[in-house]
Amino acid sequence: MTDRRLLVVDDIVELGEMVRTVGRTLGYDVRLSTHGTGFMQAVDEFDPTTVMIDIVMPDIDGFHLVKWLRDRGCSAKIIVASAGNLNYAKLARALGRGRGLDISVLPKPYEIDELYAALA
Repeated sequence: MTDRRLLVVDDIVELGEMVRTVGRTLGYDVRLSTHGTGFMQAVDEFDPTTVMIDIVMPDIDGFHLVKWLRDRGCSAKIIVASAGNLNYAKLARALGRGRGLDISVLPKPYEIDELYAALA
């Protein structure tokens, strides 16, 4: 296992695959999930150093996942992505930063260079 582990949760498979491609280019071992429950299971199994969370998902949304990571004392870098109102992602960032999480926002749709910069 590499020391750079990226866990991505996005219900849009194609976006997850794009993040996987960029992550691998940057030297990450990458795992994908299309739903919150799978993401939560993978956190314990994979021990990610970076996570990328889509805010709007059909089962468990990104707000819940950020709170869950916050309550667990997560030390991973967290990137919150949102295609909807960017205020949703900013609210999630505020929830995490209040407890010391390393959390940033990436608006969707994102360009490849923005994704590279966020993961670098």
